[in-house]
Amino acid sequence: MSNPLVQAFFVGRAVAEVINERLEVALTDALSDLGKFDAEAREQLRQFTDEVLERANRAAETANAGQTTKGTTGQPSSTSVDLQADIDELRAEIALLRTELQHHRRTSA
Repeated sequence: MSNPLVQAFFVGRAVAEVINERLEVALTDALSDLGKFDAEAREQLRQFTDEVLERANRAAETANAGQTTKGTTGQPSSTSVDLQADIDELRAEIALLRTELQHHRRTSA
C-alpha cells in the first residue's frame, strides 16, 4: 500500500469493525446479565411467596387444630371470632402483597 489515503481508509474501516464487534459483545453480555438478574429476582420472589404462603397455611392449620380441641372442651367461641379476624387480616395482607408484586413486575418489565 503505497498510497497513504487508501491505507488510512482501510485502517479506519478496520477500527470501525473492531469497535463494532466489541460493542456487540459488550451489549450481548450486558443483556445476558440483565436477563440472568431478572430470572434470579423472579425465582427469589417466587420462593419468598411460596414460603410466606406455606407459613400462613401452617399457621392456619395449627389454629384450626387448636380451635377443634378448644371447641370440644367447651371454651367460649370468642377465640373463633378472633381467629376469623386474624385470618381476614392475613388475607388482606396477602392481597396487598399480590398487588405490590404485580406493580413491581410491571415496573421492572
